[in-house]
Amino acid sequence: MKLAVVTVNYKTYHLTNEFILSLQKAGLDVKDRHLFIVDVSPTPVPFEDQDNVTVMLSANKGYANGVNVGLKYAIKQGYDGFVIINNDTQVETRFLISVEESISKNPASIIGGKIYYAPGFEYHKDRYQKKDLGKVIWYAGGKCDWENVMTTHVGVDEVDEGQFNKKIETEFMTGCLMCFDKKTLDKVGYFDESYFLYYEDADWCERAKNKKIKLIYDPSIIIWHKNSQSTGGPGSEVHSRYQERNRLMFGLKYAPFRTKAHLLKNYFADLKFIPRK
Repeated sequence: MKLAVVTVNYKTYHLTNEFILSLQKAGLDVKDRHLFIVDVSPTPVPFEDQDNVTVMLSANKGYANGVNVGLKYAIKQGYDGFVIINNDTQVETRFLISVEESISKNPASIIGGKIYYAPGFEYHKDRYQKKDLGKVIWYAGGKCDWENVMTTHVGVDEVDEGQFNKKIETEFMTGCLMCFDKKTLDKVGYFDESYFLYYEDADWCERAKNKKIKLIYDPSIIIWHKNSQSTGGPGSEVHSRYQERNRLMFGLKYAPFRTKAHLLKNYFADLKFIPRK
């Protein structure tokens, strides 16, 4: 297997450089492993030249487009195993080995791993003791709440005590980390770029499930996430605006009819209260 790691950078060079360093510690320099960085920043800053790292400059047409640019380029270079991963993450030292093993054991699947909050980036910062930091779950599987058109993370905000150490099929895979082979991509296709930011992962998961592709949570694959740093943090204007817009798009595409009607009613009701500039 030739493994391509694909990430998107938007003005967060300090995060991407920290991410690269963690990949290097995980064995990025091994043959047939390569990192592809799609830089969509308006004023690009050169990265230091490094082995097994390729930087592609691209217009900012959204996260989904950036991922697609990276995947298409990697395929042209002959790669057949893929990791889509946020640049605001750091990986465990066996990360690349675990990914390669899991893709080999679970062909034609989409695989996610155990994702912790990076220490200090927990949503409820006062809830945990110092010894818990780095072991607070951000994602350990996913669920789809079709009544409210929400994707939720299993185990979120819980301290890991081994309760999520079993590999299982799951309903939703976060785009923060997705691992798969070319057979999966051939069946599902590329990300839907109309989402621009958020819910493109949920859409890709639904399309995969419709093609009988399994979504697998594999706890042997471990990363730490600096939650939503590329969009200003959770609750930021960018975060909220695209979450609400794309939740509507996603719901109208996949939700039951009754839920679609409810979504539209609420959306237009909310518009009445948006102040005119």
